[in-house]
Amino acid sequence: MGVEVFSFLIFASAMVGTPGPANMVLLSAGARFGLRRALPFVAGVLLGKQLIIWPIGYGLMEVAGRAPQAFEVLKWASVAYIFWLAWRIAGSRISTTTQTKVPGFFAGLIVHPLNPKAWAMVTVGFTSFVAEGTPTFTATAVIALSLMSVQLVFHPLWALGGQAIAARMAGQKSEKYLMWVLAGLTVASVLLVLMKEG
Repeated sequence: MGVEVFSFLIFASAMVGTPGPANMVLLSAGARFGLRRALPFVAGVLLGKQLIIWPIGYGLMEVAGRAPQAFEVLKWASVAYIFWLAWRIAGSRISTTTQTKVPGFFAGLIVHPLNPKAWAMVTVGFTSFVAEGTPTFTATAVIALSLMSVQLVFHPLWALGGQAIAARMAGQKSEKYLMWVLAGLTVASVLLVLMKEG
């Protein structure tokens, strides 16, 4: 009984470290506001995954099996939200950040609950790395702590990457294209998740 922690950490690092809707939003926040100003948002994104992990660990998967249409509605609501974020990214400019309110902790908190990649990642964690018969609290706590440790490394790095890109491009003609590329990557990451599900 138990959780294959080492294997799960490798899986989690691959999932959290690679492009996805949350990472594209973090990259964009770093580009627009810099890591220091975006830290409350980054913290919200980090902790927001806990809002998925614990309900799944305590039986949401059973509910999903009985009412798959509810998960289908959630999935498409999530997609719509991420696309809306992408639209906001595309229309923004790094050079206007002094007049723009920095997204805060609560804005970050809802990113993962509305991120189809996060739901898929956590579901795979429970179904592939947790041995049958493992106590629910043990399994959920190990998955939660493992993901949080990986996020603590990668989420700030994505925001810092955005800051580094912005330092070179803020106020340049290419700035507009950067924001459209970030928005496009956000949309593409969602579409990739949806295609894998199909």
